[in-house]
Amino acid sequence: MKYLQPPEWSWRDASGDFVHQWVKPLDEQSPDMVVYGAPISRSSISVSGASLYPMEFRKLWKGFSTYNLDEDLDLSRYTVRDAGDVLMHTTNILLSHERIEDTTREIVSVFNQSTTCLIGGDHSVTACAVRGLKKAYPDERIGILQLDTHLDVRDPAELGPANGTPIRQLIDGGIVRGEDVVNIGLHGYFNAAPLVEYAKKHGIHMITLRKARELGVAQCVEEQVKELAKRVDRVYVTVDMDVLDIAVAPGVPASTPGGMTAEELFQSLIRIGQHDAVRHIDFVCLDPSRDVATSATVKTGVYAWLEFITGRVLLQRGI
Repeated sequence: MKYLQPPEWSWRDASGDFVHQWVKPLDEQSPDMVVYGAPISRSSISVSGASLYPMEFRKLWKGFSTYNLDEDLDLSRYTVRDAGDVLMHTTNILLSHERIEDTTREIVSVFNQSTTCLIGGDHSVTACAVRGLKKAYPDERIGILQLDTHLDVRDPAELGPANGTPIRQLIDGGIVRGEDVVNIGLHGYFNAAPLVEYAKKHGIHMITLRKARELGVAQCVEEQVKELAKRVDRVYVTVDMDVLDIAVAPGVPASTPGGMTAEELFQSLIRIGQHDAVRHIDFVCLDPSRDVATSATVKTGVYAWLEFITGRVLLQRGI
């Protein structure tokens, strides 16, 4: 895989009970999960240091054990391998996007039984990854579950392939159908009316956070994953960390009040991880340079990833 390089930061400690000791470099064996990074944020509409997140994500592994006390579950038998980061061009955004697409195609083709997890980077990386997935499986219908404050259907003709455009890129490009996109977490005053009209026109399933809370966010997410899985061959989940309330996640480029609590996100990710139609996930738009001194947002991001893995382990056990 010609565009993958060793991560800028990685632990190489002996085996032990902590995440940095559990995750190993990718080898030829097919693991349960392949993690890879896309450290790009030049394609962000707002000023963003999201390119720093793959490095900070790995740094914070040392603060987490592989044992989930809430579920009385040790994750260490679930094999996670780190493929490193996609090499980004210094200035050429389109070339960097092509590399993410090509690398994703290679990973999902070679490790076709593994769950893949992409660590962004801004939200533009999602369009790249899904295009790569479609190239690997051209005859399959791909669904997208999006946890996000924003629709991300702004016009690439105006903005280029920016972080506010990935869902529109995929719909306009014929990669996914609008009816196969489910967005949960929308709220407040952060999506202009023309964007909502585009979403309605193309059949995007928009579920506001207020509506999701009437049922319970995690329960709503679980039901929507089940319904989406009936229509598609595989589900790609994209988690924009700005879906969280600004009080929970100050370290995102487009932080807003009124978003999800950390617990709502965590419980949702456990439910998502328990569904076998979900084969791919990304975590995007987390900017460590905007975070507080305690790295609260980065820690929340690592915790969220571990909750998804908890769901995968529960799935393996048939729970």
